[in-house]
Amino acid sequence: MSINTVNKKERMKPVHSILVTQLTTPNNQAPYDRLVDKYGVKIDYRPFTEVQPVNAQAFRKQKVNLEEHSAVIFISKSAVDHYFRVCDEMRFKVPAEMKYFCVSEAVALYLQKHTTYRKRKVFYGARTLHDLKPHLIKHKKKEKFLIPCSNLGKQDYVNFLEENEFDYTEAVMYLSVSSDLSDLENVFYDILVFFSPISIDSLFENFPNFKQNNTRIAAYGESTTQIITEKGLFVDIQVPDPQHPQISSMAEAIEYYMKEQRNSQI
Repeated sequence: MSINTVNKKERMKPVHSILVTQLTTPNNQAPYDRLVDKYGVKIDYRPFTEVQPVNAQAFRKQKVNLEEHSAVIFISKSAVDHYFRVCDEMRFKVPAEMKYFCVSEAVALYLQKHTTYRKRKVFYGARTLHDLKPHLIKHKKKEKFLIPCSNLGKQDYVNFLEENEFDYTEAVMYLSVSSDLSDLENVFYDILVFFSPISIDSLFENFPNFKQNNTRIAAYGESTTQIITEKGLFVDIQVPDPQHPQISSMAEAIEYYMKEQRNSQI
């Protein structure tokens, strides 16, 4: 019987240990700390992927002319760091009038690490591309946009810019690659938490014969959920979840699962 045909309730078992497959900041870790305090579970953090810089020599092969661009779209803090790193390595002095379009205020404020923050040159959304669209549309005809990204790209942004006929360039400035997880070969957790498709790829690159068995899998995002099911695995916890739209974070979803599991034993 395929694991995808198993009844979800039959897989509800006690949770004693959780592995979050990415590093977290103190702010992002706080909700998980509450689970530790409230339920006594063990939670470890281990990135299944790592970032490697694209050096100037490799970047030149993309034939991207930094000087041609008057605006930059930042989708993460990593993109900010690697954009300014590549500019330094290419000996390109970023113009003071450069405009920056950031996915969130946190990313916008992070710019201060590299350049003087000028509000009239920085535009940001709340958290998603949808929030940033009005700013991009407003400047569509005036600017040529650069998107610093990883080898995975950022397809939703590219699709939006392509469909709306923006003048833009996608520039790979860093690489997301699988981490070496060989030390986890004989370590088992009740729940594995995944936030990206490449983390699933890393799981199978490290453990080609991985069997889920009683390990519960939590997935953040539709693309992550999709690749997990394509690999023949069962998604026990997902965010967002159409059945529970009020749950917006992974920590909330895990706590809901744990409560449901405990109630099922009563």
